[in-house]
Amino acid sequence: MTTQLLDPLPLWALYVVMALFLFLMAEAGYQLGRARQRRRPEEKEANIGAMAGATLGMLAFILAFLVGTAADRFGARRQLVVEEANAIRTAYLRAGYVPEPYPGEIRPLLSEYVHERLAALDPQHTAEAIARSEQIHVELWARAEALARDYPSDVIALFVESTNDIIDLHTLRLRAVNTRVPESLWLSIYALSGLAMLMVGLHNSYSGHRNLLGLLALVLAFSAVILLIADLDRPAGGFLQVSQQALIDLQHFMASYP
Repeated sequence: MTTQLLDPLPLWALYVVMALFLFLMAEAGYQLGRARQRRRPEEKEANIGAMAGATLGMLAFILAFLVGTAADRFGARRQLVVEEANAIRTAYLRAGYVPEPYPGEIRPLLSEYVHERLAALDPQHTAEAIARSEQIHVELWARAEALARDYPSDVIALFVESTNDIIDLHTLRLRAVNTRVPESLWLSIYALSGLAMLMVGLHNSYSGHRNLLGLLALVLAFSAVILLIADLDRPAGGFLQVSQQALIDLQHFMASYP
């Protein structure tokens, strides 16, 4: 799985750090504005309010776009789990059509495969589980090749197709997990967020008053949206996790299958 610079930081800590950063940037803008007014008391507010509004609007647009993109990727990862479970179940059932002794070899491999797919959710065993999953691909495909060579028929072709689907979906799931918001884009978000809060603080200094409660609400709101994007973007370790219920149900089905 692709890791990024802030991945070791828990999401709750990321939220606290982000909120503190934005609040300090707003305070820095306020103090910067007050210091400039003391040096140039004749200077007016000019269009600082409009510029602050434009910066906040740009930030809101980018965050809305990223929320939609991250949500789509999260939905795609969830759908791939269901598709993979269906492909494994189909191969498991079609294995009953192939000649002996292949069903007794193929079905245990598929049961182990489901176990490894669920074990891969544990970060400490991810690499080992993925390696074993890919080894099972080789073993399944070797049996599919032998069946296609020794017993060519439409039934065998269906089983070979199911085996191929399992391998393809494994690749798609790995790609979906590794497709994340680029770090360069995250840096841009942090920079633009800080700049927006700096402009808000600057505007407050020129307007002659500031509402700390309103500023705090603004900071917490933007931090919450950024937290949501980070949560959706993290395949593991976040508050929002892709349900593996389809694979769990399949595991139970295999255990109870006669």
